[in-house]
Amino acid sequence: MAIGLEDKKAIVADVNETAANALSLVIADARGVTVGDMDSLRKLARENNVNLRVVRNTLAKRAMQGTDFECVNEALTGPSLFGFSMEDPGAAARIFKDFAKQQENFEVKALSIGGKLLESSQIDTLAKLPTLEQALGLLASVMIAPVTKLVRTFNEVPTKVTRVVAAVRDQKQDAA
Repeated sequence: MAIGLEDKKAIVADVNETAANALSLVIADARGVTVGDMDSLRKLARENNVNLRVVRNTLAKRAMQGTDFECVNEALTGPSLFGFSMEDPGAAARIFKDFAKQQENFEVKALSIGGKLLESSQIDTLAKLPTLEQALGLLASVMIAPVTKLVRTFNEVPTKVTRVVAAVRDQKQDAA
């Protein structure tokens, strides 16, 4: 069934808005994947705040104009499944990577983050990015490390004094 001009404009506007707000994009070819498996992928994507879209390449190219993902135009060949990560830049990459392990017909074609096009072989790089909670935990541990070291240093001064006094006491007892 043909899509009317107004419907095409609506699709382009919707995908453009999603792309403008997304942190990263993963593009895959899902030919041969069963409907049941795609439903499980969509469910997993919803749980991780990843927006999945299947859009014609010509409409996707128009939708990507003016966004950080304009660089993916050269990768748009054949059927494309777009996974936009909305909160966690590595979420779509993790989902697609895990799904590709289970489905031999599922192939990651390209990924993009920060206006740069990455090859599909670099999905591990994007998938290993820490989640927001992990990044905040790392930041907190880095910030608290100097304070912890300072407290340990201050705590060692009375400990050393106590050891010296105990050593002097032991010497006096041995001498007596």
